[in-house]
Amino acid sequence: MRRRVRFLDTRPLRSSPPYRALWIGTSASQLGAQITLVAVLAQVWDLTGSPVGTGAIGLATGVPMILFGLLGGTLADTVDRRTLVRATTAGQLLAAGALCAQALADNRNVVLLLALVALSTVFAALGAPARRTFPVRLLPADQVAAGLALNNVSFQFAMLAGPAAAGLIIARWGLPAAYATQAAAIAVATAAVLRLPPMHPEGVREKGGRRRAERGGWRIVLRRHTLWGSLATDLSATLLAMPVALFPLVNEVRFDGDPQTLGLFLSAVAVGGITAGLLSGTVTRVRRGGLVQLIAAAVWGAALACFGLAGPLWPALACLAVAGAADTVSVVTRSALVQLETPDAYRGRVSSVEHVIGVAGPELGNFRGGLVASATSATVSLVTGGLAAVAAIAAIAAANTPLRAYRTPAQEPTPPAQNAPAPCG
Repeated sequence: MRRRVRFLDTRPLRSSPPYRALWIGTSASQLGAQITLVAVLAQVWDLTGSPVGTGAIGLATGVPMILFGLLGGTLADTVDRRTLVRATTAGQLLAAGALCAQALADNRNVVLLLALVALSTVFAALGAPARRTFPVRLLPADQVAAGLALNNVSFQFAMLAGPAAAGLIIARWGLPAAYATQAAAIAVATAAVLRLPPMHPEGVREKGGRRRAERGGWRIVLRRHTLWGSLATDLSATLLAMPVALFPLVNEVRFDGDPQTLGLFLSAVAVGGITAGLLSGTVTRVRRGGLVQLIAAAVWGAALACFGLAGPLWPALACLAVAGAADTVSVVTRSALVQLETPDAYRGRVSSVEHVIGVAGPELGNFRGGLVASATSATVSLVTGGLAAVAAIAAIAAANTPLRAYRTPAQEPTPPAQNAPAPCG
């Protein structure tokens, strides 16, 4: 019997008012983040006129994200996660206000600007692991993947709409308006977090009047085959087959450096991701999440290898759209598996590992792709990287029977957090 194609699974928005409020706030903050990304790029370029300056934005965001993301994982397994996210979201709001103030003051110091970007990233990184644990506490087990798919769709839409909105805002009202838009978006996210129920990590021990996280929070990733297999699959896909750094070179060699074509490359990936998200009800109801992730990650690698060989524009864009769709399916199934397979007492730290892999893997993958292309060609880098990713994922699948056989729990008792009243403050 053939499986019926289903559109976006919206059950989480109907069944859980706290999740619905969180989703609205998160969607607003993601859109604001994309607007701010363009504003920072524009301001840094205006101040420096150098690609080294714009490249420094990556350091200002990447380093704090990795360092403070791991610290945030430990905090998320020690304190009330709602309180942690409230505090870090308030910090992001203050940083957004400071960015707006420096733009109004016509700041000409790029170091100050990058310091404020880093400060905003510190708060985001500290709260990110705790945020990742919210869907599994607010939703029944069989709706967790659907909730994560909704998060991914809002992120993909923000990636498409955010830069366009930023261009319009900056052109008409200037940089301060762009930063003010982010501040308003974070204010919406703050209001959503205030309405969440308390979410203390389960299994936290008291010692000497202080709360301590359960030991072994980092080792559990290696002890559980499903966890290390899922994270290794994601790392293999992004580390070996990340194409973004090669887009300018491919565009130059095959399409005469047309900037419109370069934009189409990025849009094709996002369109594929959004399409997969809108049809995600087909996969979020599938219980074989581990097998789905393995297949989707392998399709990602194969599609990018085909992109490396595609000559005409439309086949190349089709390959990128397939890769974007496969990436969305892989991310949604991986995130659901990691959250459901991790005991709540360890979810913060495991989520921080997932977060770091999600940040570092693509960046290192782009660096790898650039190195290989500089020694050979973009085609060789894309094809060898894509095929290597497929081979690595096949090896993980062959060695990790628990991941291949993993089944999402059909149903789980209503989480304690859902039963608790949702306070307004």
